[in-house]
Amino acid sequence: MLSLSMIVRNEESSLGFCLDSVKGFVDEMVVLDTGSTDSTVALAKAAGARVESFPWPGDFAPPRNAALKLVRGDWVLVLDADEQLRQECIPALRSLMSLEDVLLVNLLRYEKGSLMSPYSRVSRLFRRHPKISWSRPYHSMVDDSVKAILKEERHWRVVNCDQPALNHDGYLSESIKTNDKARRLRQGMESWLSQHPGDPYACSKLGALEVQEGNTQKGLELLRTGILNLDQSNNNTNEQYELLFHLGVALAKVDTQGAIEAYRKAVDLSLDVRICLGALFNLSALLLKNGSTDEALSFAELVTQKAPEVSLGWYNLGLIQRRIGDLDSAMHSYELAIKLNPTHAATHQNFALARLLAGDINGARESYLQAMKILSGQGRCDEADLLRKQISGLVKLDGAGG
Repeated sequence: MLSLSMIVRNEESSLGFCLDSVKGFVDEMVVLDTGSTDSTVALAKAAGARVESFPWPGDFAPPRNAALKLVRGDWVLVLDADEQLRQECIPALRSLMSLEDVLLVNLLRYEKGSLMSPYSRVSRLFRRHPKISWSRPYHSMVDDSVKAILKEERHWRVVNCDQPALNHDGYLSESIKTNDKARRLRQGMESWLSQHPGDPYACSKLGALEVQEGNTQKGLELLRTGILNLDQSNNNTNEQYELLFHLGVALAKVDTQGAIEAYRKAVDLSLDVRICLGALFNLSALLLKNGSTDEALSFAELVTQKAPEVSLGWYNLGLIQRRIGDLDSAMHSYELAIKLNPTHAATHQNFALARLLAGDINGARESYLQAMKILSGQGRCDEADLLRKQISGLVKLDGAGG
């Protein structure tokens, strides 16, 4: 028996999609409401879920643990309201759940709205073991308890489902703005770090946030502290990757070679290429900037081979192919990128330049016009006007001919 376990609060816009995605897969749905004032509870009941209430304590772990106590299944799937299960992965998940020695299945989650790092791993499918519990105030996880169980009960193992299993809407720009994720992330991580000085996970999240907000030096200090406190004897490659990736982002502002070294260490970890996409993209870009074209090309090709569904991979490959003068390959890569993400203005703009260099004036005009249309539609009118001025002497935009 498989149970869905959720905590919710004012999720009427997304909860229906989430619950619909698990129908036919889970045997029961348990939803713990933490104070909704909209139609969340009614929607959950209408979908057939058992709904209970729990006063919000300012910490995600207690309600998650309370919800976990309500389920009856041998296995538990945990989702947030802004996530949906991908139907294609269900056979793979059933197969992994049938293995008698598997305690937890790490799921590959696709982050909608994230170009640089569209995939992450989340520990959301596990056996209902009495010692499994949630910890940490923000981005709560069962990993700490699972690690302790594995030390005591060595017959268990943790496995990865390599097929993307979840879609996540929570990092779309409008969701971030609405839910004020940055503020809650800072509060949660600062609270956890004050109680657990040097904790690698908290150092990674808070360090990345400091860098994002322009506090590069403070971010670097946190990230380096996290790296120093990694327990090399445990399986912590995900935490290590996050720290090295964000270290690379921070160092790129002040130390290019240091950033390249951090990214190299990140991509050398034993992780799925999809998890390492951010480091691969940034490493390839820095190598190209430094003149290491062949190596930059090899990393870009690796991305498109292992994650052909990611538009930014084809876009980056096109940039490098154009730089080395392989215009036919570059245009093909841009076409694939546009097919996957037709509203990425930079792809249309670079496709236009490649077509222009190849002598296709009409094609270049078409792509430049499309890029400006997208920019204007996204409210980026200044960028559209600047692009128009930049190409005014190269292509006539108001008629045929060069």
